[in-house]
Amino acid sequence: MSVQKLILPLLMTLTVGAMGQERLTLDTCRARALRANRSLKQAEMKVAETDALQKVAFCQMLPKVTANGGYMWMEKSVNLISDEQQGQLSHLGDNISADIGQALHSELDNVPLVGNAIADALTNELAGSELTASVNSLGQNLVQSLETDTRNMGGGVVTLTQPVYMGGKLLAAHRTAALMHSLAGVELSQKQRETLISVDEAYWQVVSVEYKKALAEQYAALLDTLEHNMQLMVDAEMATQGDLAKVRVKHNEAQMSLTKASNGLMLAKMLLSERCGMPLDSDIEVATASEIPTVHRTSEVSLDSVLTKRSEMQMLRIADSIAAQGVRIAASTLKPNIAVSGGYLMTNPNVFDGFKNEWGGSWMAGVVVNIPIVHPSGVYAIKAAKAKRNEVAWQIEEAKEMIALQVKKLSCELELAYKHLAQAESDLSVAENNLRLADESFKAGMCSSSDLMAAQTAWMKAESEIIDAQIEIEMDKIYLNQALGE
Repeated sequence: MSVQKLILPLLMTLTVGAMGQERLTLDTCRARALRANRSLKQAEMKVAETDALQKVAFCQMLPKVTANGGYMWMEKSVNLISDEQQGQLSHLGDNISADIGQALHSELDNVPLVGNAIADALTNELAGSELTASVNSLGQNLVQSLETDTRNMGGGVVTLTQPVYMGGKLLAAHRTAALMHSLAGVELSQKQRETLISVDEAYWQVVSVEYKKALAEQYAALLDTLEHNMQLMVDAEMATQGDLAKVRVKHNEAQMSLTKASNGLMLAKMLLSERCGMPLDSDIEVATASEIPTVHRTSEVSLDSVLTKRSEMQMLRIADSIAAQGVRIAASTLKPNIAVSGGYLMTNPNVFDGFKNEWGGSWMAGVVVNIPIVHPSGVYAIKAAKAKRNEVAWQIEEAKEMIALQVKKLSCELELAYKHLAQAESDLSVAENNLRLADESFKAGMCSSSDLMAAQTAWMKAESEIIDAQIEIEMDKIYLNQALGE
């Protein structure tokens, strides 16, 4: 039910009367209720939340840039060669000399007399030569070059990752988030309608009780006059004390009804004030019974139009679309995932230049492909998602039937309410005529006080039926408008 289509064509005004009362129109109450309702604030936050989540889902499809860094201390450095190999390299010249000497002995020891002496001489000469010392130095330098000072290690990497194909899950997630945002908007509209209906109920309750209170006051005034007249008749010995007692009993009952009506009006105003976000002790004034419109509304409606506008159907259609995206997300677990990445890596020591104690870096790029091979749970996930969608489909069919039944029922109730009002107006006309005749007859002494009180009671009941029928029509209009999605 939109705010523009109101039951009463009244302006949204707030005036302060001579008695300090705030006169509230139905429009004013609705506007106040929409501003004050806490559940509406929660629904508005839900809309804002789903809007942000929709943006989050969209951003999942964009490139992601991350930066990571770290530091680590180690007790020992990383060695590229073993201690044994380090020893061999440090004495490389000596080892070579020893090997050459052994080779010379194996060749010259067979020469008679001088072979062994020549091998020893050459071996000693080679061991003490500068060549051996130079080779030893070369080996030692090589060992030092292979030493890595990795006790203090630091590194950092900046990476850019772009999803290329994730089996369709990212696009489905974005669509799901958009549908959730739409669903939150529909729920907000539904809560607005529910808020308007609740304030309408409270408003017309105040109108009804206020009218019945005025009716009770009028009825009590009639009994006041009748009691006074009966007292005069008793004093003139034209009536008995029993007749006067009957009038007083009726008068007391009327006063009790007036007290109940006053209490009911106070409670009804408190309820209306609460729903409008006003202090509970607010002194408010609403429309009078004469301001209730009596225009007869046709109950002819288009079911297709109703099914389009009803928030329940809108939410079920959105739920069906969300279930469809759920099937796509479940199916994505059986499809390959592809992403490309690139970045820049920096380390200290510089692993790209002999583990120097300086920062060094390198660009990098790559492609990551993940292909599911055996993934039976994904098959069952797809079956579950499809079953969920079928469940929503059955809910939609059931909702269509229930909505059609509800619209038909409320249309019939509205027609009956109009008939009730017509009957009540006819009964009131008869009751007013009977009251007038009974009053004239009583004054002429042609009927008893009991007959007059019976006519007064019938008149009061007929008046009460009028306001009940009018309020019933207004509430049936409200409920029918809700059923029609207006």
